[in-house]
Amino acid sequence: MTADAKLSGYLKEPLIFVQEVFGSRDELLEQVYHRAFDLGWVREDFLERIKEREENFPTGIQLKNLGAAIPHTDSECVLQEFVAVVTNDGPVVFNSMEDKQVQVKTDIVFVLGLNQPHAQLEMLQSLMGLLQNETLLSEMLLASNSIALLEVIKKNNL
Repeated sequence: MTADAKLSGYLKEPLIFVQEVFGSRDELLEQVYHRAFDLGWVREDFLERIKEREENFPTGIQLKNLGAAIPHTDSECVLQEFVAVVTNDGPVVFNSMEDKQVQVKTDIVFVLGLNQPHAQLEMLQSLMGLLQNETLLSEMLLASNSIALLEVIKKNNL
């Protein structure tokens, strides 16, 4: 993995949502989209495409004690690269990447806005590594604001 595929290189404070409460997966994706669109980081079709991709290729991952999801979409919708991170105060349901019929209650969601296909693959691999470290994820979930969350990520050299 190249050094620039580190999570900290793509995390931008405006797209860190901490201890949020969303009624649904769509609501979560809409919130991230509106913030990214207002910043000029995504095209208008980003939301529609990420929802569509999530329908067809769900990204929910059931971990031992937590649930996560890594929604992403086509690179041409992304104007400025980012990884949005959302920690949920109440679980948000995504469908499982292993079986569409299975629901995963997510505690943490990483929305990828990457426009280089190889970077997307590297970031997915890097996140899969992070998802295997539940201690670290728990630390991220305990962060009470975006600065604290960024600190956890930088401290752990992600």
